[in-house]
Formats: sequence, structure tokens, C-alpha cells
Amino acid sequence: MFNIICVTNRSLCKDNFFNRIDTIARTSATSIILREKDLQEHEYYELAKEVIAICDKYKKQCILHNFIDVAMYLNHSAIHLPFEVLKKMSANDLKTFKVLGASCHNTDDAIFAEKKGCTYISAGHIFETDCKKGLPSRGIEFLENICNTVDIPVYAIGGINKNNIYMIRNTHAAGACIMSAFMNENDINKLMEME
Repeated sequence: MFNIICVTNRSLCKDNFFNRIDTIARTSATSIILREKDLQEHEYYELAKEVIAICDKYKKQCILHNFIDVAMYLNHSAIHLPFEVLKKMSANDLKTFKVLGASCHNTDDAIFAEKKGCTYISAGHIFETDCKKGLPSRGIEFLENICNTVDIPVYAIGGINKNNIYMIRNTHAAGACIMSAFMNENDINKLMEME
């Protein structure tokens, strides 16, 4: 099964953010990663409460991002960590999470993340993207190398859209993480036809 994960970015959202989350939560997307890098911890906490409530309403998995203390305070068992944050985490703290993801940018990162107990990783950026302007994309071969290096699910991230997702489908990746299209596509249900 090929899974699609929504990654949020309020600054790209064309309409009311919570309405957008509500709409996404009703699609067949597997999960929503609440990745709001511009927020302070207390702001993220308030946003997370709202988004978790929407996801719970539709039985959609919400994965918090980066803010470990917020996840622990909310007793939320799913988190995605930047690789540098993962490296600093104790094994004991990591056991708190049933779903633990990490952003990986090479095979060494992926191997480390798997050993540290991650249940999945994202690998990227696969295609050119405005989020990583000026940085060369890593490509499909990079993705395949990561997939062949670890035994946990690998999700492609970076520049994935309806025109290139078929290339991800033709790899051993478990799925794709998509940000921009989820945040600004007019018809999200049409977007999900990428599946």
C-alpha cells in the first residue's frame, strides 16, 4: 500500500488553516504532520490541541513535529523529529512514542534513525522545491538507496506533486509526504487522485 502524508505549513495555506485541516482529515491521506517551524513552543501547543481534535474527529493520525515537550504534555504518542533533535534524544524519552519519525538526508542518517527506534523516516528532498530553493534535489536513486538500506518504511519528501508522484510509486518507498499541494490546491479530493 502506498501512503500519502500531509505536511502542514500555514504560510502556504490559501484559506482558513483549520478548515483546510478539516478537509484534509476527511481525505484518504494516512496522516497529518503538524510541521509549523515558525512557532514558539506555547503557540505550537495551542495549535496542536486544535489540530489533534480535528484529526481525532475523523480518526486521522496527527503527528506532531519537533516539540517533544508539547507531545509529552498532551500525552500524544506520535512525533516527527528533525535529525539533529533525534540525535540528542535519550532512548528512554524515545520509548514514549509509538510513532516516531525522523527527517533523513543520507544513508547514515537512515541507519542511525532505525537503530534509535524510529518507526519510519522521511527522505529528501527528492525533487526541486521552493522550500529548499537553491539546493540540488537528491533524486530517485538516492531514495532507492535509502529504501534498500533500512527495514522501516521510507517516505519520499520534497517537490512531490501529481506530475511526478508516479516516479515515487515506482520505487520501494512506503509513500510520499506532500506539503505545498495540500496547503494550496483548490480541490484536495482531486489531489488525492494521485494515489
